Amino acid sequence: MFKILQASPCPNGRFLAWANGSTVQLCQVVATGWKTIASLPRPKACHLRFSPLSNYLMTWEVYTENPHDTPKERPNLFIYRAETGEEVYSIIQKRHQEWQMHWSCDESMAALLVGGEALFYDHGPGGSGFAQVAKRFGGLRNGGLSVAPGPAPPHIGVYIPGTKGAPSMCRLFKYPNLELNQPVASKSFFQADRVDMMWNRKGSGLILMTSTDVDTSGVSYYGKQALHYMTPKGDSCGIQLKAEGPIHDVAWSPKSTEFCVVYGFMPAHATLFNLKCDAVYNFEPDNRNSVFFNDFGNLVVFGGFGNLPGYIETWDLIRRKKLANFKAPDTTLLEWNPAGDTFLTATTAPRLRMANGFKVWHYSGALLGEYNWTGELLEVIWQKYPPGTFKQPTISDEKIVGIVSATPVASKQKYIPPGARNSVTVTPSGATIDLRPPIPGLPPGYRSSVQIKNSKKSKKAANKAAGAAATETAATAEGETTAPPPSQPKKQNTKKNSKNNTDNGDLANGNATQTPNPPSPLDSETITGSSGRSNLQKVSPTGDPTKDKKIKTIQKKLKDIKLLKEKHERGESLVQTQIIKMNSEAQLIKELEALKVA
Repeated sequence: MFKILQASPCPNGRFLAWANGSTVQLCQVVATGWKTIASLPRPKACHLRFSPLSNYLMTWEVYTENPHDTPKERPNLFIYRAETGEEVYSIIQKRHQEWQMHWSCDESMAALLVGGEALFYDHGPGGSGFAQVAKRFGGLRNGGLSVAPGPAPPHIGVYIPGTKGAPSMCRLFKYPNLELNQPVASKSFFQADRVDMMWNRKGSGLILMTSTDVDTSGVSYYGKQALHYMTPKGDSCGIQLKAEGPIHDVAWSPKSTEFCVVYGFMPAHATLFNLKCDAVYNFEPDNRNSVFFNDFGNLVVFGGFGNLPGYIETWDLIRRKKLANFKAPDTTLLEWNPAGDTFLTATTAPRLRMANGFKVWHYSGALLGEYNWTGELLEVIWQKYPPGTFKQPTISDEKIVGIVSATPVASKQKYIPPGARNSVTVTPSGATIDLRPPIPGLPPGYRSSVQIKNSKKSKKAANKAAGAAATETAATAEGETTAPPPSQPKKQNTKKNSKNNTDNGDLANGNATQTPNPPSPLDSETITGSSGRSNLQKVSPTGDPTKDKKIKTIQKKLKDIKLLKEKHERGESLVQTQIIKMNSEAQLIKELEALKVA
């Protein structure tokens, strides 16, 4: 048995290569296993990759310098012919990211970004191959390079970082026209320290994910991200997302007609876009941070890995229906089977060095197989097959019967420290008995002064709360049993009575002057009522109680919409029903105006 540090199958399944720490083994896959073609002297190789048609194998190792060697600098990127193991190219490549050679689909052109310059090699008819550089493109220090898949001649995506206040720029060229004045499409943007370029399989669309290391607005600690879209036809636009937050993952459908974006704060949103960057479907928010399409584009898996406990949900994209929802804890890798109906999840090192292994799942959520690795599992890869080997699977709602996982499930019980376990018991009478053994040197049942003080405080607070509750109960009962006394007319003031008597005497004597009597309290009560409130009825706004009720309901909805808008402006995430409610504001205003006019 030997240890494999890195393995890579070729795209069409013809060859297999792996590194074991001393050599790189290049093998040809046969019916009974594989046959060794060559043993390559690359003991430090840490990355392996085949070309699209499996004609070449690339190996890369960390660049080092030895002052005692002559020359001090030695190549660390090597390219071998897959059929024979012959070395055909080597160069010093100090970049760790994007270290590999970029190929066109027919391998007629190869491009490599070295330092700040892109080197192009022509492998087509009449080309000199790796013997001579056919084209050069400079000014790409800290930039990026991407070759589009699809028919020849390929399109080249170039990211040029901005300098001295100038915006960053991404340009598309059609090989071999690589002059600065010959781009077929161009997109400029600010706030981009890094750009990831993602082509669809047909090479008809390119997604740019720009990111900055620092968010100057202070909204996010991890920087700011944005998505842009370009096509070789010259179209470009920004991809608008309906929620703020980080962009977790972006993936193209193998059909090349749509792509999915997972974004926003948890629970994260997931939206399916078409080639016009219009949202065609919004998946319900959930705890997820990754998306995986199968090779036919009719199934998609959303995963919540890393800082999430392994949530997995499978969706039927044709019917827009969720098929399963389950968990695969400690997952560090997920890959679809080329057949398109099963996928594997694995726990691998160095991300996790304990409980390594992998599981195979059906899209319905059934566990089909499980293998627990005794040591460190570094990588798990499905065997590759030529395109067209499998047909698109038919999706159904039938539940497949799987096996029960042997992996122990984490306990959901509340954690109790060892010192507090089995230490206290409660008798049927409610008394608490301490079962802990006495502390050596102290009498049984000993309590410190702090414990006694806290116990007294607890008892005092409990007695106070019980007394307040009893008082409130008694007051409530007394209020219910005692009826309010009937209202009695107020007695007239003595002075007013004497004055009235005097006035009556003046009238009897024939005096013309008369002082009118003030209204009595009884008359006042007759007007205002015994409760002191006016008996006048409220005036209806429209005169129709039904319309008034509708107006009141609409006004309440508009008030709720205003609160939702304030939440949205603060960056809080809203569920789908709340968004629908916000969008109905204009219709509600029209209805309210119609009711008021009528």
